[in-house]
Amino acid sequence: MAPYIDVPPSSRDDLLASARARWDAVLAARPDLAPAIDLQRRLITLVVDLTRTIDRGRLPRLSLPPKYVAAKLDRGVPAFAGEPIPLPVPALTAPLLELCSELAAGGAGAAAEHIRSAIESGSIEIGSLLAASLSRHQEAIREGAVHRGLAPDLVWLVAELAVSPFAHALQQMLFSNAASDQSIADARARWDRGYCPACGSWPALAEVVGGRRVLRCSFCAAAWELNAYACVYCAESGEAFVTAAPDEERKDRRVEVCATCAGYLKTIDIPELSPFPLLAIADLETMDLDIAAMERGYARPPLKDFHHKGL
Repeated sequence: MAPYIDVPPSSRDDLLASARARWDAVLAARPDLAPAIDLQRRLITLVVDLTRTIDRGRLPRLSLPPKYVAAKLDRGVPAFAGEPIPLPVPALTAPLLELCSELAAGGAGAAAEHIRSAIESGSIEIGSLLAASLSRHQEAIREGAVHRGLAPDLVWLVAELAVSPFAHALQQMLFSNAASDQSIADARARWDRGYCPACGSWPALAEVVGGRRVLRCSFCAAAWELNAYACVYCAESGEAFVTAAPDEERKDRRVEVCATCAGYLKTIDIPELSPFPLLAIADLETMDLDIAAMERGYARPPLKDFHHKGL
């Protein structure tokens, strides 16, 4: 079996204390990342506070019968794909606008301010934007942004940051709660695909704890394992799939590269899995691995499209 792994939640204070320790460690080794860390500090604090708001609120009752979810997973379809999940738009609106302002102050400037203005004026319908992000419909957001003269990648980032606490809470409710149905538990244990069983995103990276290679969703922070050591994108496990450490003195930080699909995945050895939303720190502190892979012609593939829904 390839089990889904529970990541215990942390309190706000514990999360921020852990984040500060990790940022300090990154700064000590990479002082050039100070501006990026300063921005990430403000963004993550907003996301942590939003996570607390979501956790204190009432999550929608998902009309997803356990056997239906289990059947979807067994077909390789993520649990949330194509589902009309109601979003707490009022709770997400103010944080969404704050995120735009923080990104504007952190270097995105006018591009982020234009997104905030489009949201405030109603040019972008908030509910549709957040629903497209939750459903991982990247193309809909890109088309909507281009049509409005906005930076597509920045619109995607803002929406993703705002809705990720809700996505995380949903996957915890569906997969991690003790009351979760046995049929879902069995189906998630059978999940042996490189994309997230909850939302369908690719992993941001793999965290290796005690020799176990755990894939971590870039969006909802779900954690799961594969049955075989293979490329997460195309399942290549032969000579075309290679794991290497760009820095011989840091073999705890590696890159998995695949000549078959030209994809790559960062892999790091850590003492324990990163809680949501601190996975973003691990992603930031391993940017040199992204650069090493991309300089050799490797890339991360686009998200899988499980359904079509306009923005």
